[in-house]
Amino acid sequence: MQQIINFVLRNKTFLVFLLLFGLSLFFTIQSHSYHKSKYIHSSNLVTGGVYQVANGIGQYFNLTNENKALLEENRMLKSIVYNLDLDTVNIQIDSIKLDSAYKFRTAQVFKNSYSHSTNYLTINKGKRDSIKIDYGVITSKGIVGIVENTSQNFSSVLSILNTRSRINAQLKKTNHIGSLVWNTESAEFAQLIDISKFAPLAIGDTIVTGGQSTIFPKGVLIGTVNSYKIDSGGDNYVVNVKLFNDMTNIGHVYVVENLQATEIKSLQKPKDD
Repeated sequence: MQQIINFVLRNKTFLVFLLLFGLSLFFTIQSHSYHKSKYIHSSNLVTGGVYQVANGIGQYFNLTNENKALLEENRMLKSIVYNLDLDTVNIQIDSIKLDSAYKFRTAQVFKNSYSHSTNYLTINKGKRDSIKIDYGVITSKGIVGIVENTSQNFSSVLSILNTRSRINAQLKKTNHIGSLVWNTESAEFAQLIDISKFAPLAIGDTIVTGGQSTIFPKGVLIGTVNSYKIDSGGDNYVVNVKLFNDMTNIGHVYVVENLQATEIKSLQKPKDD
């Protein structure tokens, strides 16, 4: 404490000068609009630079999460590859050929809404990148939505967090099929309806796409059973599904094109007698 007092006494003239200089600057800026505008402009430049640097730092540290997602995806792919034995490969030749029916394109999410009853994402790929309506959109963790509109460079994606969304889904361990919908209550959960009450159902069961549409391949991850109950009709379950994707934090996605969609749709069209 004595050292501080001695420092102030030794430098009292300089400290008084700094105080008076600061006060004079303050009163000058407050009383002259030109000086005030220059000060605000300079301040904005400084804060803008700070925000830019902070945003860059935030993106840098977010690379850790992106890398984790890539590593997890690679882990799953390696698990699939290394669990295939030669007999399985030889037997499943037709199934492997079927996989080539789907083409995947990467895209980045430009905008994402999740707090409304009708939510959408905007991605940075459009007609110029051969993106079309009714293409599926997924991540390495699960489904995201369906392309609804396209412009030259962007596409609008109907999120699974949308009351208009209805996606074919099933229990992974059985062939029981239902529809994935959203009741607007939480961005963490969607609801699987029209599942027979005779289906063997348990908490933690995995829900995947059913493959009965031309949009998503069969078996794309959706989530796990969090809870379930019998619906008002008494014949089916209403299943609360905990989504694998954090729909509030979607950065990069894959757009899925079914190369056989046109052929399948032509067979499904009703024929005139």
